[in-house]
Amino acid sequence: MSSLKFPPLLEALDLTSTTAFSASLTLLLIICPVAYLSSRWLRSWLSSSRSLTTMTNVRVSKILVHPIKSCRGISVQSSRYTREGLESDRKWCVIAADDNKVITAREVPKMVLITPKIEDVDLASPYSGVLTVSFPDDSGCPPFSIPLSPDQAILNTWKRIEKVFLWDSILDAYICEALPAPPSQSPSEILSSYFGRPVHLVYKGPQPRPVDPTPTHPKLNTTAVFQDGYPLLVLSQESTARIEEELRGHVGKQGIDERWRTDTLVIERFRPNVVFEGAGPFAEDAWEEIRIGSLPDAPLISLVSKCTRCLLPNISPETGVMDKAVPYKTLIKFRRVDPGAPMKACVGTNGCPQGEGLIRVGDSIAARTRLDN
Repeated sequence: MSSLKFPPLLEALDLTSTTAFSASLTLLLIICPVAYLSSRWLRSWLSSSRSLTTMTNVRVSKILVHPIKSCRGISVQSSRYTREGLESDRKWCVIAADDNKVITAREVPKMVLITPKIEDVDLASPYSGVLTVSFPDDSGCPPFSIPLSPDQAILNTWKRIEKVFLWDSILDAYICEALPAPPSQSPSEILSSYFGRPVHLVYKGPQPRPVDPTPTHPKLNTTAVFQDGYPLLVLSQESTARIEEELRGHVGKQGIDERWRTDTLVIERFRPNVVFEGAGPFAEDAWEEIRIGSLPDAPLISLVSKCTRCLLPNISPETGVMDKAVPYKTLIKFRRVDPGAPMKACVGTNGCPQGEGLIRVGDSIAARTRLDN
């Protein structure tokens, strides 16, 4: 059905006002067979016919870039993005030296205490800037610096790995070397000391990594780097307050410690990229597409699925210790909201930009809500 075209009919429909849209839809219902009305084509057309609405007092409140997968994020005031996500986000990861499998904080919680920092940004340099990586004081691990965006000449001096394994995906990568001259230990050797096992720090190679289609986007055509699944994670600031409210009602049950009567659940636990405020808890659940910033010129960002959560948010970004219950056991009680994954809790939505753009803290947001909300 998606291949059917009705140019004369669609051009005749006036969609400039709510009244005109209703009248036009009535005409469409009369003319089109019932079989057409149940098709994906009609739902897609209805969705694309509705304009995005700029939401009053809804603004970007925080932007978080996570250069090394599962390590500490960086709060920035602005960030450029491409179809693969925020600039420098998840461009690096740590892999096991024996089997090239990506290691995450699910396996090694203290990864969240490794702190990357973007410094000396200079787009005219061969590597655009520097990523400095430091460790907790008690680790005994010295800091090191690597190229922020190495050019091909630099990459040609690094060892290339053709197969890095991330869940069901196979990616290519380069083993990173330090700047400006090799220290007594390489980045991989320093990280191996921290992990207590042989590991490598790797930088994503040029081979595209397609993302999986979703029920709402069966023909999704975009790529990602070392993110779990999709280029962006979007989350409302008010969501953590709502989770805390629910959490406090379960203190003393199912292993939820008394300290959670007063402790704050920071949004960094959920590792979002774009945080907004003003729309209310979990507002993004209802959004189908958004634009951020220079409206209406900013690229569309398709929100392709809800983000199902594992135990990673249970890890404190301040201590690197995994809580035995929070927030997972609370989320599973009231955030099983995805019909396609009824046994999993969801927080945030996965986004796929349809072009390149710039996001700033304070930017306004325009959104189109889903037809089924």
